[in-house]
Amino acid sequence: MKTIQILHVPVMLQEVIEMLSPKEGGIYVDATVGTGGHAEGILRSVRRCTLIGIDRDEEALKIVRERLKDYNIHLFRDNFSNMKAIVMGDSFRKGSGYKGVDGILLDLGVSSLQLKIERRGFSFLKDEPLNMRMDTRQRLSAEDVVNKYPEEELARILWEYGEERLSRKIARAIVDARKRKPISSCRELAGIVERAVRPHRFAERNRGRIHPATKTFQALRIEVNKELEELEMAINAGVSILREGGRFCVLSYHSLEDRIVKNSFRRMAREGLLNIITKKPLLPTREEVLSNPSSRSARLRVAEKL
Repeated sequence: MKTIQILHVPVMLQEVIEMLSPKEGGIYVDATVGTGGHAEGILRSVRRCTLIGIDRDEEALKIVRERLKDYNIHLFRDNFSNMKAIVMGDSFRKGSGYKGVDGILLDLGVSSLQLKIERRGFSFLKDEPLNMRMDTRQRLSAEDVVNKYPEEELARILWEYGEERLSRKIARAIVDARKRKPISSCRELAGIVERAVRPHRFAERNRGRIHPATKTFQALRIEVNKELEELEMAINAGVSILREGGRFCVLSYHSLEDRIVKNSFRRMAREGLLNIITKKPLLPTREEVLSNPSSRSARLRVAEKL
């Protein structure tokens, strides 16, 4: 695999750079560094700054390590919720004159690398193992969830994390299918979901709506990686390490994430910790959506530390 060819196109890059407004000598955290698209934009926008890149995906870190080898960047394989411990660690702070970071970015989208690399199990279009682990070191996989969780728990996950109105019907179909044999591939699960919802969704799909399994796969990915819990912890951790005037930018892609970001920023604004810069989220331009369809659901919220 020529990994350097699998580069994620950074979403709303110009808006992110404008909102972060990097300055010479600043310290910035890209807590979802991926293959380095946003990170490179930050580093190239100012003559000299330091960037701390965090990601759970070792394959992505291999790429960004090579891509940004000529810049002042510190890379860590970890969850973004641990950014406070990372930034406060002696290995980074020693001799740096650290007084807080000047900006933080969270891009909550699934990267092109995770969708394209073999055997990661994020796409219902591929016949590959049900994996969905962003960090391959963790034990829980989507296959475990699908084959071991009780029906009621499956229905809850699909409803809460996928906002799937047919959650009970899909959960029942999954349980019926796994009684015959374990469900082990993405394509197999997608077929089970599609057959379960076909009477309800056939007309919708013919009108060009999303694939019937989209919400199920979103819900499973969120459960496997504990994405919503990690996001809440990451926002709290990030605000605690921002210096006064530092900015926190978050790109979200579905209503569950956006709601957490919005409510967290509002709560911290009431507590006198943040000033909300974007009263309403910034959206990608029409031109960007046409050139990069994966940006179509992006929402950018920005707050500044008081």
